Amino acid sequence: MRLRAAAAAALLLALTACTTGPSLEDRGEVTAPPGDSKHLTIGSAGFTESDLLAQMYAQLLNQAGYQTSLITVANRELYEPALESGQIDVVPEYAATFADWLNARTNGPDAPPVGSPDLTTTMRALRRLATPRGLTVLDPGRAVDQNAFAVTAAYARRHHLGTLSDLGASGLKVRLAAGDECVQRPYCEPGLKKVYGIDITGIDPKGVGTTQAKRAVQSGQDQMVLTTTTDATLDQFGLVLLADDRHLQNADYVVPVVNRARAGSERVTKALGKLNDVLTTADLASMNQQVDSWRRLAQDVARTYLRDKGLLK
Repeated sequence: MRLRAAAAAALLLALTACTTGPSLEDRGEVTAPPGDSKHLTIGSAGFTESDLLAQMYAQLLNQAGYQTSLITVANRELYEPALESGQIDVVPEYAATFADWLNARTNGPDAPPVGSPDLTTTMRALRRLATPRGLTVLDPGRAVDQNAFAVTAAYARRHHLGTLSDLGASGLKVRLAAGDECVQRPYCEPGLKKVYGIDITGIDPKGVGTTQAKRAVQSGQDQMVLTTTTDATLDQFGLVLLADDRHLQNADYVVPVVNRARAGSERVTKALGKLNDVLTTADLASMNQQVDSWRRLAQDVARTYLRDKGLLK
């Protein structure tokens, strides 16, 4: 653990220096062939779900014959340049969010977003932005971590709600517990009004999926909370998700992103692709719960899951 901490500290210092390196335009198109390094560094963004995905990637790659190490770099502004340079070889990402981030980095912060609710369109844009940076975006599976909206189960039963369209058609007035940026984000208050016709009377700025926000809905102070599709604690507060049946949210499917020159081989693609056939959004929520609520180690939860699915011997 001390060695890992020392390595992480050293890498963070190196990454800070990397952020002032040459621009994409200075480097030009990347032409290096796909590489197959024997030792691969897997990056995690430092939250539970990212840790779990990184652990699963590492264990699958170990079984495929690679030596792996894991490092946590919570700031995308640091770990993405490290991925380009080969200091990190593999990271779990989210298709639409990463596409928009790369787009802003390439075309400026005011560039129109390229992520969309359509997965094919989003993946096309993401790969177009990633390839010149020496990155390969592998295929997504079924697991998706999107913004989602929840109400109490009792509220849903009383008003016959299963979808956001149902809520819009009901004419109910809704106070929404969310981050304060919800007022202007297109997937939040403006989208709920425009796409679903939901009568949002106000935003209660308690954060995205926080305990405080969920308790506000549980108590009836607010009627709905902004959270995520892999939130594993909804049952504890008596909450249920309303389906995004008109696809307001972007296609934030889980995708592995690799450094092409070090981890672009077919062997890496095949090893990580095994998750695509089994990993679901519900699986991620369950594993998040085991780590966050049951206090199990992410490494153990990941190993148990992969063995249960027949992906590890």
